Amino acid sequence: MTQHLPYAAYPATRMRRNRLHDWRRRLTRETKLSTDDLILAMVVHDGQEARIPVDSMPATFRYSHTEAVAVAQEAESLGIPMIAVFPFIDPALKDAKGSEAFNANGLVPEVIAAMKRAAPNLGLMTDVALDPFTNHGHDGLIDDNGMMLNDPTIEALVAQAILEARAGADVVAPSDMTDGRVGAIRAGLDGAGFQDVAIMSYAAKYASAFYGPYRDAIGSQRALKGDKKTYQMDPGNSDEALHEVALDLHEGADMVMVKPGLAYLDIVRRVKDAFGVPTYAFQVSGEYAMMEAAIANGWLDGERVRMETLTCFKRAGADGIITYWALEAAKRLA
Repeated sequence: MTQHLPYAAYPATRMRRNRLHDWRRRLTRETKLSTDDLILAMVVHDGQEARIPVDSMPATFRYSHTEAVAVAQEAESLGIPMIAVFPFIDPALKDAKGSEAFNANGLVPEVIAAMKRAAPNLGLMTDVALDPFTNHGHDGLIDDNGMMLNDPTIEALVAQAILEARAGADVVAPSDMTDGRVGAIRAGLDGAGFQDVAIMSYAAKYASAFYGPYRDAIGSQRALKGDKKTYQMDPGNSDEALHEVALDLHEGADMVMVKPGLAYLDIVRRVKDAFGVPTYAFQVSGEYAMMEAAIANGWLDGERVRMETLTCFKRAGADGIITYWALEAAKRLA
C-alpha cells in the first residue's frame, strides 16, 4: 500500500517563496539588464530639420548633424557605451556604385567626426555596406542581372571601412554578407594604421521580412530591385549560422552579431554556447515597429514590454543589444 506523506510536508520545495516580494525577486534574478548592454541605433540625414519622423517606426527619427551630436551627448551622459549610425542619403547622390559611400566630406564621415568631438567617451559604430548609397538598394555592386558581385563589392567595402575609421569610427560593422569581407577589411584597416578599430560582423544576418521599416528610414525600400536572398541567410537555417560565425572569427572579427533578434534568439544562444565570444543581437526595425504600434493602440504596456524584450536578449546569451529603445531603456535603468 502506498505511503502518503502528510500534506504539510508536501511540497517540500515551493518555488513561489522566491517570488513573493520584490527584494526576493531581485536577489534571485538570473538575468539582469544594464545600461552597459545597450547600443543605440540612430539614423542621420543631411538636411536642416532637426528630427524627421519615420512613419513606419513610431517615435523614431532621422536626425540632423546638430541633433545627432545632441543625442550623442545625451547617450554619453546616460552611460550608453555605443551608438550605431546609419545614413539617409539624398536620392540625388545615389548611383549604381554607391559612390557617395567614399566621399570623405559626406554625411557619415562628417557626422561621425562631429559626434566624436562632442562625446569623446562614447563608442561609435558605422555600417559597412552600400545599400544606403546605391540606386538599386543592394548591399554591394551588382551585375546586369541584379546579382551582387562578391569580390568587387569587398574592394568597395574595404575603402568604405577605412574612410569611416579615418573619420573616427571605433567599430565598423560589415552588414553585406559577402564571403571573405571580414578578412579583407581587417587587412585594409591594419594596413591603413587602424589596428585598434574593431570589427563587429553581421555574422548571421538573415534574409528577413522584418527589415522593411528600416529600409523606409534610410530610403532604400522603394529603390530595392529584387531581394537579398542570394547573399543573406535563409531563415530556415541554423547550423549554417555557426559556419558563418566561425568563418568571420577566423578572418578577424572581434565581435559577432545575429540579425534579426527576437525571432532568432535560438541562434543567439547557439552562437554564444558554441564560441563564447562577444555576441550581439539587433532588435530590428520590424520588431520595434510592431511593438510600438501595439503600444500606441493601448494593447501593450510600453514600459514593461520594452524592458522585458531587451531582457530576453540577455537571457538568450547576447552580450549587448542594438536597439532603437536604448535611450528610453537607459533612463529606466538609471
